[in-house]
Amino acid sequence: MLRWCLLRLYHIVTLVLCISAREDFDWTKSERTAFFYGTFPTGFTWGAGSSAYQTEGAWNVDGKGMSIWDAFSHKKGKIFQNETGDSSCDGFYKFKEDINLMKEMKLNHYRFSISWPRILPSGLKGESINEKGIKYYNGLINMLLENKITPIVTLYHWDLPQVLQEKYGGWQNISMVNYFNDFANLCFERFGSRVKYWITFNNPWSIAVEGYETGEHAPGLKMKGTGAYRAAHHIIKAHAKVWHTYDTGWRSKQKGLVGISLTADWGEPVDTSNQRDIEAAERYIQFYLGWFATPIFNGDYPQVMKDYIGRKSGQQGLGASRLPVFSAQEKSYIKGTCDFLGLGHFTTRYVTQKNYPSSIGDSYLADRDLAELVDPKWPDPGSEWLYSVPWGFRRLLNFVKSQYGNPMIYVTENGVSEKTLCTDLCDDWRMQYFKDYINEMLKAIKDGVNVKGYTAWSLLDNFEWDEGYSERFGLYYVDFRNKNKPRYPKASVQYYKRIISSNGFPNQREVESWKRKSIETCSSSNQLLAAARRKSQGGQEHSGMQKTWPVHDEV
Repeated sequence: MLRWCLLRLYHIVTLVLCISAREDFDWTKSERTAFFYGTFPTGFTWGAGSSAYQTEGAWNVDGKGMSIWDAFSHKKGKIFQNETGDSSCDGFYKFKEDINLMKEMKLNHYRFSISWPRILPSGLKGESINEKGIKYYNGLINMLLENKITPIVTLYHWDLPQVLQEKYGGWQNISMVNYFNDFANLCFERFGSRVKYWITFNNPWSIAVEGYETGEHAPGLKMKGTGAYRAAHHIIKAHAKVWHTYDTGWRSKQKGLVGISLTADWGEPVDTSNQRDIEAAERYIQFYLGWFATPIFNGDYPQVMKDYIGRKSGQQGLGASRLPVFSAQEKSYIKGTCDFLGLGHFTTRYVTQKNYPSSIGDSYLADRDLAELVDPKWPDPGSEWLYSVPWGFRRLLNFVKSQYGNPMIYVTENGVSEKTLCTDLCDDWRMQYFKDYINEMLKAIKDGVNVKGYTAWSLLDNFEWDEGYSERFGLYYVDFRNKNKPRYPKASVQYYKRIISSNGFPNQREVESWKRKSIETCSSSNQLLAAARRKSQGGQEHSGMQKTWPVHDEV
């Protein structure tokens, strides 16, 4: 009982410290400094990530129900080349092999998600629990622990049971709050004795905007100006309810932590001496990260969101703001429901003021009154949206520190995808990206930001949502055209392994040798790959070797 009281006291004290520690972020302060040689704090944890729909496959196996992504990807024209995650990496069957890859890389943790419809096929705990799904995740968790790899588990990485979408309208409906809480409670009950790090939602910005505003992602709805705000409102309430369920029902027994993973690009003012640009850049961050973080840390939406959406709603002749309102009771219930903040980050934009007239209609994007720009000099190694701007990462981490009282942060996603149609296992651009971004994170820790761990995205090439298999973020290459889905290490595997083994960047001479050594390990693999493909194309059977090293991806 004393231990329980002390734990509660710790949470209250932490919350008070967080509230009192808020400070203004200095937008004019330049933080673009030379590469910093040094190491991370003792106990810093290194990992890689995945998600259920992107890697598991086995979409209709062993009692699993259909998810909104199963339904969405099966509709023609929704996904690049009409690809689906039906089999993906076959992670459902190959998790033991994948854990061996993690062990080889010396990972400290592995971030993955539990598929809601694999556990509860109808989405409802009261209808049926799929014990075969439970058994699969038990096997995965147990083997991770046997190999001294800490599981970090995401409860919702976008794969809502399709039944809940059809019956209730998914996250447009307040009933999802209780249904998600039931699912989370079941996961705490069945896995919580071994899982100590829980993430409620991955990137709720994307769920709301791309799922219910633009329709690019499942469930593919275009409810402009209202759908995203309503979905986000219910997601925030669902997160808070799950945190309280764990706090009151499980924390004293299981001693775990519950957080959320928010993804945000950094927004830098085009001109840091121009107050309007500074305000536009802050608005960009508040409509992105602050939309979810500010209620969770402070109890309500950012004031700038309330002001802008309220004003635009009035100009459009609406009687109330399109942004939903939290009651006083809800504000106090939501505030402080975060034991750690998961932070996903990939890139940066320059931001400037741009006024959108109310005549263009309702839109989340127009509500912000800003324009996003990129510098043509920024490297664009991966996706069309992903430019390598490492200094933006340090800026974002310092912004989180100043806005939310320096919370405990785990970087839950950071990485870069392939740019070329031709797959080169010597992925020098990815090694450079990891080196630069991880170094900016180290600088942020030196600034006093409370970062405890880093998760590279992603362990494997996988199904990249509406881009299908045309984008590859993986440390390991997956040959999707081979029914056995073999995995092959890219040079970045060796490079990341050296960062982990050194816990950072010990000295210039050693770090400069890493890239050369990593390239050496993959150049022979590329030669094998090319030779194997030539043999395959020549129709020669040679003990299966033609399947070993695929060299081109047809896109």
